[in-house]
Amino acid sequence: MSNTSAKRTERSTASNIIKGSLGNLIEWFDWYVYASFSVYFSASFFPSEDQTAQLLNAAAIFAIGFIMRPIGSLILGRFADKNGRRASLTLSILLMAGGSLVIGLTPGYNTIGILSPIILVITRLIQGLSLGGEYGTSATYLSEMASKEHRGFYASFQYVTLIAGQLIALLVQIIIQATLTSAQIYAWGWRIPFFVGAVGALIVLWLRLSMLESDQFTAAKAANKETGTLRQLAKYPKAVLTVVGLTLGGTISFYTYTTYLQKFMINSMGLAPNVVSQVNFWALFIFMLLQPVAGHLSDQIGRKALLLWFGISGTLLTVPLFTVLQHVKSPWIAFLLMLGGLVIVTGYTSINAIVKAEMFPTEIRALGVGLPYGLTVAIFGGTVEYIALWLKNAHHENFFFWYVSGAILISLLVYTRMADTKKTSYLDK
Repeated sequence: MSNTSAKRTERSTASNIIKGSLGNLIEWFDWYVYASFSVYFSASFFPSEDQTAQLLNAAAIFAIGFIMRPIGSLILGRFADKNGRRASLTLSILLMAGGSLVIGLTPGYNTIGILSPIILVITRLIQGLSLGGEYGTSATYLSEMASKEHRGFYASFQYVTLIAGQLIALLVQIIIQATLTSAQIYAWGWRIPFFVGAVGALIVLWLRLSMLESDQFTAAKAANKETGTLRQLAKYPKAVLTVVGLTLGGTISFYTYTTYLQKFMINSMGLAPNVVSQVNFWALFIFMLLQPVAGHLSDQIGRKALLLWFGISGTLLTVPLFTVLQHVKSPWIAFLLMLGGLVIVTGYTSINAIVKAEMFPTEIRALGVGLPYGLTVAIFGGTVEYIALWLKNAHHENFFFWYVSGAILISLLVYTRMADTKKTSYLDK
């Protein structure tokens, strides 16, 4: 540990971690705003009398963003390992800010023709790249900046800000829907959240310019070590495969409870959309507050205990939980069941960033954390809704519950075989 790190106060550490994690909030706000407002802006970019066709086009572009995430993890992960965490995080938020501003300003198809959807596609590709790069680099930065005794606590703020971005996007949507008429939102109101995201990103960009670089990266740079290459990453095949294995069940369950469950409550349970929005908002709010609590707990008892909690509980309780939900008509019971699922998932979300960061040395950490994670999320996280809806359409909705449970079981097998990274952390080497 360097003298600089020793002199760094807890207040200074917290300040830099806030700056590093706030960008994550903006990135995810912009990501969810696209999904939330696609029903309003799809007609502006895609000429069609069929609203379903317009929504499918918008959804296809949303999916393209997932495909770009591993590419972003590769490009910005290598950039972070070669040029610094601060430089990569600054570039990431700049790309997202520019993307939001472009979407907000782009004229509709009726004004500039085919250029309108082309600009949208290119912009979403760039934003997908930005989001993919943000995860690995922010996980690395938060882990490296945190003091040894509080790494789990501070690293948990990655998901605090991720969930906060989703909640703020939902809140902005509620405010816009309450203050503007439906016609106004369809005409121009949908642009407002993209401008909000762009302004927020510029504020975070300004904050990130004053961030300190991590001591681990500074030391690795001073030692003239080879950094950020795939050749180096290939030296850690077990760690790479472990990241894939521990992410598989976590990402599927996360998107199941935070994204698909909202549609499940409407389509399968028959709850009113406005009721579902409130259930989701408050369940996610509590979920957000649980992250640092669980992160702090991992600093006391280790990371593996929480992963085992998620793996065992998720494997055994996912099918019963969803089976009960199918027959529930009370919003309160739906809220409690959703919250129960999120408490289980907290065992993964609260510490997955620090666990992955502790598995790789400094010179390859951002790439090692981001690339296998990005690939796994693109393949399995990005297809959760499609698989769930396809099985429902085939009248086998229950198969999806077993799919989620089976994925968690695979991750559980990984958890039982892996070491507790708190005890073997590369951050201490």
